[in-house]
Amino acid sequence: MEQPTLNQDSTAWVVFTQISFLIAMAAMVGGIYFLPVQSWMRGYLAMGLFFAVSSTIVMSKTLRDRHESRKIVNKIQEVKTERILKDFESR
Repeated sequence: MEQPTLNQDSTAWVVFTQISFLIAMAAMVGGIYFLPVQSWMRGYLAMGLFFAVSSTIVMSKTLRDRHESRKIVNKIQEVKTERILKDFESR
């Protein structure tokens, strides 16, 4: 039986994504802070920014979990199919 392989991102990619996220957040927070508007407007924009970021993270996790569960179901189906074919060949 074949050993399953884990697909992992490289350390460089992980660091790149984290730094990119931090730069984007800092730029947005800085932009909101320096807008020439009243503070309640800044608060509204900041709330929208953080809600968009948190919902994006939740959505990406949900999509990843769905993808992972489908991979498991497909793997189980492959094993069942192989077992049926093996039983059929042995007859």
